[in-house]
Amino acid sequence: MLFYYIAIVLVSFLTTYILSHFLVPRLKRFGLVGRDMNKPDRPEVGEMGGIAIVAGFTAGLLLAIFFDSFFGFDFNLVYVLAAIIAIHSVSFMGIVDDLLDIPQWLKALLPLLAAIPLVALKAAGSTAMTIPFIGLVDFGIFYIIVLIPIGVAVASNLTNMLAGFNGMETGMGVVIFSAISLLALMKGSVEMALISLSMLAALLAFLRFNIYPARIFPGDVGNLTIGAALATAVIVGNLESAGAILMVPYIIDFFIKAYNRFPKSFGEYRDGKLYPPDGKIKGLVHFVMKMFNGMNEQNLVLFFVGLEAIFAIAVLVIFLKV
Repeated sequence: MLFYYIAIVLVSFLTTYILSHFLVPRLKRFGLVGRDMNKPDRPEVGEMGGIAIVAGFTAGLLLAIFFDSFFGFDFNLVYVLAAIIAIHSVSFMGIVDDLLDIPQWLKALLPLLAAIPLVALKAAGSTAMTIPFIGLVDFGIFYIIVLIPIGVAVASNLTNMLAGFNGMETGMGVVIFSAISLLALMKGSVEMALISLSMLAALLAFLRFNIYPARIFPGDVGNLTIGAALATAVIVGNLESAGAILMVPYIIDFFIKAYNRFPKSFGEYRDGKLYPPDGKIKGLVHFVMKMFNGMNEQNLVLFFVGLEAIFAIAVLVIFLKV
């Protein structure tokens, strides 16, 4: 089984790496760019790089299906196919949003539809959730028609909101899927491991191009996919509470932004550091900037990756004891 996992990780990584390298110049050539608002000269950077993440993630899962079909790598194929459909549906929404700029309210609602394959999956299976220190709790039909769609919609939108800084979305995603992958392997959830390992490898490859100074942005297609993959993985692995803990920084950011009517997260660049625009805290990144009296972008991103790592460690401590 170790061979299968290694092969899947390698294929996901290489697919994303090669495609990212291919996309960097071509996105600019075709005008698919965004301004890096946290730099003094606001350079143009290729947008929609998340296509490479989706491609690498998909390549890994397709290889897993190939192994299942011809080499006896045994897992629940229906679970993986449902995951692919759900995640690809959100990815498609991200592509459309990057190209046509979907209204925020519609972007919040559309992922509910993407959850339909997972709803069908759970309708034919378990309706229970594992809650730390309590155990398995059966929520019945409420879990199927409410919690699953909301989980997919919330996770995909939240990972798209705490974004906008070189390497932040990808770096935090690497931490999230490292924890989820380890949890899946320790718990013996093959389907959850396939989803999380494929996404982890894709994000690691993309990080090479997205880290400061970014040569490519993930765009909404990448950011939405990260959240959708997290929600799907924990739903398939029946570890939804772990996903909720990993989303805590994103949830805090959401409430700060909701209070301020969802402003942009950009900082105000002065003398090599980023500050909250007009000194006002309108997002979690602005709170951190103000707390440190300004931060350069690299340290800001490292702070959030470290913050996510704290919650990842908490998840491992809690759930590996359950």
